Amino acid sequence: MGSSDGYIQILLKDGKAYSRYFPPSPGGKNMELNEASAYINDHQIFGFDAELLGKQLASPKATVIPLSPYDGPEFSELMTIKVSLDKMKVMVRFFPPSSGGELLGPRDIIEELSGRGIVYGIDQDAIISFISDRHYNTEYILAKGDMPQIGHDARIIYNFNTNPSLRPKRLEDGSVDYKHLNTISPVKSGDLLAKLIPAVQGIPGKDVFGNTIPVRDVKSLELKYGKNIYPNADGTEIFSQINGHVSLDPDSTVNVSDELEIKSDVDNSTGDIDYDGNVHIEGALRSGFSVHATGDIVIDGVVEGAFVDAGGQIIVKRGIHGMNKGLIKCRSNLISSFIESARVISGGYVESGSILYSNVSASTDVLVMNKKGIIAGSVIRAGGKVESFTIGSEMGAAARIEVGIDPEKKERYNLLQKQIIDETKQLEKIAPVIDSYEQFIKAGKVLDEKNRKYLSDIMAKVEQIRSDLKKHRESFNALHQELITSQHSKVAVHRDIFPGVTITISDLSFTTKDKLSCLQFEKKNGEIERNPIS
Repeated sequence: MGSSDGYIQILLKDGKAYSRYFPPSPGGKNMELNEASAYINDHQIFGFDAELLGKQLASPKATVIPLSPYDGPEFSELMTIKVSLDKMKVMVRFFPPSSGGELLGPRDIIEELSGRGIVYGIDQDAIISFISDRHYNTEYILAKGDMPQIGHDARIIYNFNTNPSLRPKRLEDGSVDYKHLNTISPVKSGDLLAKLIPAVQGIPGKDVFGNTIPVRDVKSLELKYGKNIYPNADGTEIFSQINGHVSLDPDSTVNVSDELEIKSDVDNSTGDIDYDGNVHIEGALRSGFSVHATGDIVIDGVVEGAFVDAGGQIIVKRGIHGMNKGLIKCRSNLISSFIESARVISGGYVESGSILYSNVSASTDVLVMNKKGIIAGSVIRAGGKVESFTIGSEMGAAARIEVGIDPEKKERYNLLQKQIIDETKQLEKIAPVIDSYEQFIKAGKVLDEKNRKYLSDIMAKVEQIRSDLKKHRESFNALHQELITSQHSKVAVHRDIFPGVTITISDLSFTTKDKLSCLQFEKKNGEIERNPIS
């Protein structure tokens, strides 16, 4: 035992009570006056001189002072019990018996603890330590609970790029390095694709009252994989069976597929392409033909007025000449050297050297960062930012730029708005009919069976419309809140923006009237601010 605090013992002699003070050992603390007074009063000793007691407690020497007359019995050794707030620790202080009182034994101490409901984690050694070498008014830890051992969720380590927003390297002249696009993850037969680190279950704890302290359930995972993949013996690792490309589906399924290579144009000689995996076309995609792929589509040549649909990303090295027909659509990013007279929908970002007379939608950003890059005569919608060297033209080929919400969500927002208006009108139209029936009933008249059924049907219809209206309003309000609070949305122009360009950021719009240069437009403080490009 280390240092001990100061304490008093009550001596009973000749009908009087006395305070015998034992000063603290080096490192210990003096006994507080209020603590000593409470201890004396608890034994029904009153009328003592508190000032004299205070002086005794401040003395560095052992002393005895009279307290007051006392004709009561002797009293035994006392223990006070304090339980920590988390119920994991029991702190006990012992106080000496009166001069003729009895000492506590181990059984007495355990009974005192159990009387307070303390039944778990009792430290027998600590009790014996006190019994063999008593230190009063000094804290002993006589019981400790078992802290729960927190488990760990399972996790999966993927050995390939799972970030679909990885962008290609840009060269010094502002163009994209198409020769070193590392947006596709190639694998070879036998490559380790992913490793599962299993979950570790937690161990419940127990407090000093014997109550179980539960631990949260850990999250288990399993490696999900498709064809061309095999697992190890215990299913914690998966490997590729073939040379190909690996990808991660939204539901965390790992897939490895071959790449379909077409060493010519897609035209009459090939017909339309529909492939489960990646497609690489070394030639062009001619007008009127289509390419569908569940993975990425890379086209070395030009895309004419065609239909292209990719489950991953689309890369067009020679550019898109849409001829105002067809559609280019991908669930990830689209990269093309130029986009002209085309309709493009991207689930990621769109990156191009120029965009002319086109309709382009992107869930994240639209970037036209070639030093000669221009957006003109086009409608651009982006959930994030639109960035270009030039927007509009001196010849009046204006543009409309909308940022701040995913285009798909914006379309849903507009649809909900129309539904809410229509449902509100329906309720307004039905209200007079219901009111007339209510007036009829209030007048004491009885509806016949035909009218009762009609009223029942119309009330059911009203309930359905109200239910739909409530859901639509909740969805509309959520999208509206997202629209008005969207951040990090901006339009950046690194060179010139010409008159006639309409910029919409969230719920705010304006049209440029003058030629401006090197600015970025952002929504701040309820308005669209223009600031120097950063």
